[in-house]
Amino acid sequence: MRVLVCVKRVPQTGGRIVLTADGQEIDTRFLGFTISPHEECGVEEAVRIIEAQGGESVVLTLGSAAAEEQLRDAMALGIDRAVLLETDGSEWDPVSTAAAIADTIRAQEAAGGPFDLVIFGNESADSGGFQVGIRVAVALGRPVVNGLKGLTLGAGSVTARREAAGGGWETYELPTPAIVGVKEGLNLPRYPSVPGRLRAKKKDVERISVGAAGTGPAAASGAPIGPMKSMLRLPQEAESQVEILGRGAEAAPAVVDLLQKIGLVAR
Repeated sequence: MRVLVCVKRVPQTGGRIVLTADGQEIDTRFLGFTISPHEECGVEEAVRIIEAQGGESVVLTLGSAAAEEQLRDAMALGIDRAVLLETDGSEWDPVSTAAAIADTIRAQEAAGGPFDLVIFGNESADSGGFQVGIRVAVALGRPVVNGLKGLTLGAGSVTARREAAGGGWETYELPTPAIVGVKEGLNLPRYPSVPGRLRAKKKDVERISVGAAGTGPAAASGAPIGPMKSMLRLPQEAESQVEILGRGAEAAPAVVDLLQKIGLVAR
């Protein structure tokens, strides 16, 4: 069994996001980095599959040299091998990203055999494009389902489950090799152990230079192959106010009056 999980280095999702003065990038001077929560579940699922059925698990990311940190974090959790598609650090659009990943999957499979399953997070925590996994599946001609919170990999097929609108579950049976997009809640990711981190430090990371966005085989025509970023914008934060109605027993009439105004207590 061979399983590949694709991840992305993103700013810590709990941090305060600030843009650079030119509006082109996120100012990351005071932010830590991680992988998206959906992808954490993808890494955990890949480890569980190989622990149960044997074989090889591989983690792949496209990004700057600093993204090696996230690859080693994944290997500390039990992933066997890591591949870094090393860029100059600029943000790639979904079209270029998917083209580079698809090319790499073809090369990896030519050398080591097909991946029974390729796992993506449903979407990344920063750009939230919902596109890369689907584009890779189309490029490779493989079945794909997104939004999964249940996954069982068997001999020659994968059973995928996702929540249906209005309650209940949708179940899909896909022939392998297949591609899936998973969501947070698929499982409970483990924490890396100290021995796991020590082993991860000793493992090699395969580095493949992919140059700048839009310069790979898919852009051979010389024309841009995806949308171009013009400027980032932070949405306006919702303001909240606190009104002190009083203290102790003297606040009771004001509380009753407020409840009457919003219709929770009859007048």
